[in-house]
Amino acid sequence: MTTNTFDRRAFLKGSASAAALMSLPLPAISATTTSIRLEWQAFKLTPHYASFLNAVKLMKAATDATKPTSWTYWVNVHLNNCPHMVPYFLAWHRGYIYYFEQQLRTVSGDSTLTLPYWDYYTYPTMPSEFTDAASSNPLYVTGRANTDVYAALTLAPWAKNVVNFQRGTSNSYEASFESAPHNPVHNIIGGWMADMQSPTDPIFYLHHANVDRLWHAWSKQPQTILPAPNSSYWSGTFTYASGLTMAKAMTYMPSLLNYDYSNDNVPTALPVNAQQGRIIRVQAQVVPILVRPALGNFATTPARTIATNRRSLGGVANVTLNENSVSANISLPAASVSSLQGAVSTNAAPAANAVTPNVQTPTTTFRYPNIVLDNVAVTSAGKAGGYYYNIYLNLPAAGDADVNSPAHFVGTFGPFEASGAIHHNGGTLILSVSDVLQNLGVANLNNLVVSFVRVNGPNSPKGQVLSVGEVRVELSTDGP
Repeated sequence: MTTNTFDRRAFLKGSASAAALMSLPLPAISATTTSIRLEWQAFKLTPHYASFLNAVKLMKAATDATKPTSWTYWVNVHLNNCPHMVPYFLAWHRGYIYYFEQQLRTVSGDSTLTLPYWDYYTYPTMPSEFTDAASSNPLYVTGRANTDVYAALTLAPWAKNVVNFQRGTSNSYEASFESAPHNPVHNIIGGWMADMQSPTDPIFYLHHANVDRLWHAWSKQPQTILPAPNSSYWSGTFTYASGLTMAKAMTYMPSLLNYDYSNDNVPTALPVNAQQGRIIRVQAQVVPILVRPALGNFATTPARTIATNRRSLGGVANVTLNENSVSANISLPAASVSSLQGAVSTNAAPAANAVTPNVQTPTTTFRYPNIVLDNVAVTSAGKAGGYYYNIYLNLPAAGDADVNSPAHFVGTFGPFEASGAIHHNGGTLILSVSDVLQNLGVANLNNLVVSFVRVNGPNSPKGQVLSVGEVRVELSTDGP
């Protein structure tokens, strides 16, 4: 896998070809035709399949990365603007793939071409059209670690208690879905998909069409709560490139952009082979793991001020990750325990409802607890992907961890998350633990055990793959 060359100044200057960009129109209010996005297995049987192949081939052959006719142009839009682990992850990508779909239509000359999706909850193995290594195949890229995503799949985002949408609310669908299955799909496939330049791989767009479809399916469930269409949440504009913007309100639902999906049902079961990717175990394991991963020997780091809005309560230094799972014990001083207990008690709130969901907003007090992975790095072996780690807080020392783990789940960490942290946030990954700590309660916070549980695809690297300069517990004045 090589790195795309990118000149930000040239990209911005080239985006002055805004005439081309602005020719990708938002649907008129009066438009009535709804495009239906199809699952790949059905899509490839339609005449649009040839249009799709031709568009991808032509865009990949275009050499001017400053123009939207180039494949690399859209890679760079994602690289420089995509929000990850922050609000609007799903809404931003909805607009992004909409505009990409319009570009496919323009390049192919097929005005009714739609972007297909890959339903990996039904077909967890990558479509064969993307794995044919023939030189004439524009859908193939080298460097993928795996072509199935069994180990990435989970039903957690569709649990009955996941009723709120936006990041920053308790039991947030957006936060849950981004952690898994979204991130693990990137990590398990690996190659370009494990990097912020992931749209280099054409399977990215089918993945994100499915991500968009699953959000739409979740939002249609009767118990779910999205900010109302007239909420300030939908105020403002997404800027994808110079001359290419979209009002956030247009991303509220697919119908506003005149498209829908052939299947808008949430998944209710995992594919049989996906059982190999259960939360805690890797594919080679056939018996339950009855204890949490062993504690590593890590030097401690002190409580201290990180920034005006962030305070460390304590941590450990120089955590390295390889093919083995590991836990880190963070022993907190009395003052830190008291602060953390106070934050957990303050954040406790009644169940969310449609009128006043439990939105976490900035305050002047340190009330939002996070697990922070600082100064993350990826080794050469780790960059290839094919693996990730589920992160848990205070897993029981004994017992079936598969049964106990959901209440302790914090998030995922792999080369994709590390790439995003390095590119967007100076190598720092911040994971909210507000919900986890409220579920676990305020007792026994003197020692917090952070567990990194390795999950592998069929092909995965051995040896050191990731490093973390410091794993610490923080309180912040800012909500997630």
